[in-house]
Amino acid sequence: MSVIIFIIVLSILIFSHELGHFLAARSVRIRVDEFAIGFPPRLFSWKRGETTYALNLIPFGGYVKIFGENPDEESLTGPDASRSISNKSKWAQAWVLVAGILFNLLLAWLLIVLAYSTVGLPTARESVPEGYILTNDQLLIAGVAPDSPAALAELKPGDVVESVALPGQPVVENPTSIEVQKLVAEANNQIVTVAISRAGDQLVKEITPTVVGAEPPRLGIQMAEVGTLGLPIHKAITFGTSVTLNLIKETGKALALFLASLFQGDGDALSQVTGPVGLVGIVGGAARIGLGYLMSLTALISINLALLNLIPFPALDGGRVLFLAIEAVKGSPIKPKVANTVNVVGFSLLILLMVFVTVSDIFRLF
Repeated sequence: MSVIIFIIVLSILIFSHELGHFLAARSVRIRVDEFAIGFPPRLFSWKRGETTYALNLIPFGGYVKIFGENPDEESLTGPDASRSISNKSKWAQAWVLVAGILFNLLLAWLLIVLAYSTVGLPTARESVPEGYILTNDQLLIAGVAPDSPAALAELKPGDVVESVALPGQPVVENPTSIEVQKLVAEANNQIVTVAISRAGDQLVKEITPTVVGAEPPRLGIQMAEVGTLGLPIHKAITFGTSVTLNLIKETGKALALFLASLFQGDGDALSQVTGPVGLVGIVGGAARIGLGYLMSLTALISINLALLNLIPFPALDGGRVLFLAIEAVKGSPIKPKVANTVNVVGFSLLILLMVFVTVSDIFRLF
C-alpha cells in the first residue's frame, strides 16, 4: 500500500510540474508535441490537437516535449519555426522554464489550504490564530540533541509522547511539556519511562536523564505541543499562505546549508539524503497517521522539488535558465550541440546521484 500511495503522490507532483511547463508554453504560442507522466515504455496514449498525451510504465518521472527544446534544423528554420521555443524571446523561454517550479509551489499552497479547510493540519499551539482552538492535542518531540540520553534511547523528531513515569509514581498520560520537564527535574538519577508512538507503532523507552554541573536533569529533547487545526476557507487561505511562505523560506535555508556542506567536502551530507525507497516509507507512514499529515508531507516534497529545480545545474530548470542568461549576455545562442551535450552530462550525473541515494536507502533498511 505504501508503494501505491507513493506512486500516486509522485504522479501528482510530476503532473503539477509538467502542467506548468505545458500551460506556459501554450500561453506564448509554443508547440507542445507530447505531455507524458512516467518514462517509457508507453502504457497507453491519445492525441488531442497537435499534442500526444501519454502514461508510461516507469512512474519516477515525466516530461513535456516542447518543440525546439533541443534545437535542430526543423525547429530553427522549418515551416513551423515561429512556434519553436528556440525562436521565442528570452523572457518567453524563461517563463516556460520557471512555470514548472511555480506550479509546484502553487500545488504546495493549494494542499495546505485544502488541508486546513477540510481535515485540519498539525499545528503548534503557539502558532494558532486568535479565536481558534486545537483538537487532538499531542506532545511532539521536535528535536533531539546529539549524544543526549534521548538520542542514545533512539528517540526521533516526530515521535509523539504518550506518557511518562518515574518508578513508584503514577503514570502521566498525555503529558504537557511542563509536566515532562517537572518529572525529569524530579528524576534524581532514576530511570524515566517514556511511551511514544511513531508512525502508528507504540514504543517504550527507559531513559536516565543526565546532570551537567548545576543544571537540572535533562533528556535532551525539544518539545512542541501540537494539535489538529481546522479553519474556515477564508482563514485557511490567509493562514495557509503564511505557512507556505514560511516553509519555502525554511526549506531554502536547509537546501543552502546542504549545498554548502557538499562544497566543503562533508562526506556525510549525501548519506542524509532520502531517495525514492526511503520516501516510500515516509509517505506510507504519513498516510497511516492521517490524511492531513500526508497532504502536508506532499506539500513539503513539492516545495523541495521546486527549489531543487531552481539550482543552476545542467538538465534542471535552473540550469536552462542559466543558459538563457549566458546567451543574453553574449548576444548569441549557445551552439545546440554544446547545450545538448552539457544537458546530457548533467542528466547522467543526476541519475548517478539517484542510484547512489537509492542504494543508501536500501542499505538503511537492513
